[in-house]
Amino acid sequence: MSATLSFPVPTPHGPQEATLSYARVGAGEPLVLLHGIGHHRQAWDPVVDILATEREVIAVDLPGFGASPALPEGLPYDLATTHAVLGGFCSALGLDRPHVAGNSLGGLLALELGRQGHVRSVTALSPAGFWSESERRYAFGVLAGMRATARRLPLPLVERLSRTSLGRTALTSTIYARPGRRSPADVVAETLALAHAEGFAETLRAGRDVLFTDDVPGIPVTIAWGSRDRLLIPRQGARAKRVIPGARLVRLPGCGHVPMNDDPALVARVLLDGSRPQPSSAASTSLSTVAL
Repeated sequence: MSATLSFPVPTPHGPQEATLSYARVGAGEPLVLLHGIGHHRQAWDPVVDILATEREVIAVDLPGFGASPALPEGLPYDLATTHAVLGGFCSALGLDRPHVAGNSLGGLLALELGRQGHVRSVTALSPAGFWSESERRYAFGVLAGMRATARRLPLPLVERLSRTSLGRTALTSTIYARPGRRSPADVVAETLALAHAEGFAETLRAGRDVLFTDDVPGIPVTIAWGSRDRLLIPRQGARAKRVIPGARLVRLPGCGHVPMNDDPALVARVLLDGSRPQPSSAASTSLSTVAL
C-alpha cells in the first residue's frame, strides 16, 4: 500500500518538515529498501512479493525522486541531510533499527545508516562510494547523459520504444543486463522518473567528493555486485570488502547495475539471507554458489 509521510528533520537552522512517499507490505521484521539516483521505489517491485513472505517491506522514494517531493528549500542533497531524513522517516514510522537494503546511491545510504548504528543489518547492491576518481567521472558522465536523454525524449517516442525488446534495450541497457525483461509500462515509468527527478542534479553534484572509507562494525553487512554491472564496475566490490572486512561479498552472475529485475529470485535470496542473524551456517551455505 502506497502512502506519504511528513515528519520533522533536524537542521542547523531548526527542524524542517520533509515528506517521503513509500509503499509498505508484508509481515515480519522490517526491511527498508532504498533505490538509486534517478530511479524510484518501483525498482524493487520484482522482489517485493518474495521478500514480503518473510519481512515487512518498506520501499521508499528518496527525497526529490519518484513521488517524493523535493527537500525544503535550503537543505542540501548531501549524505548527512539524506541520512537525517531517513532517520526521521524511520522514527515517524516507529521502525526501531530496521534491516535496510539499497542499490547504488541507496546502497551508500544503507551503509551510512549501518555505520551510525541505526539499523540491524545492511545489504548493499552495487553501492556508490567505492570508486576511483576516473570511475566516478565515468559513472557520473553516463548518469548525466541518461538524464539528458530522458528529458529530451518526447513521451510518445518513449512509449513506442518501450513496446519492443530493442527499444527497451536502447532505453535501459546501461543499468540492466537483461533489459528485454522489463515490461513496457515499467520502462516508461522509470524513464519519466529519471526525467522528472527534482533531486537529481543536486544529488549528483553532492556526490562528487563522496568516498565511503569507514568500517561498519557490529552488524551483518552484505555487499553484492552484478557481474555485468556497466555503471559501477564489479572490481569496486573488492575495494568495498577491504574497507568493510567483515562484510560478505557476493557475486550476482549475469546481473547488471540494478539487479532486481535481472534475477529476482537470486536477489531476493541475498536480501533475505543478509537480513538474518550472522554468522550462521545456514546463510553461508545458501550463498555458497554465488559468494566470491
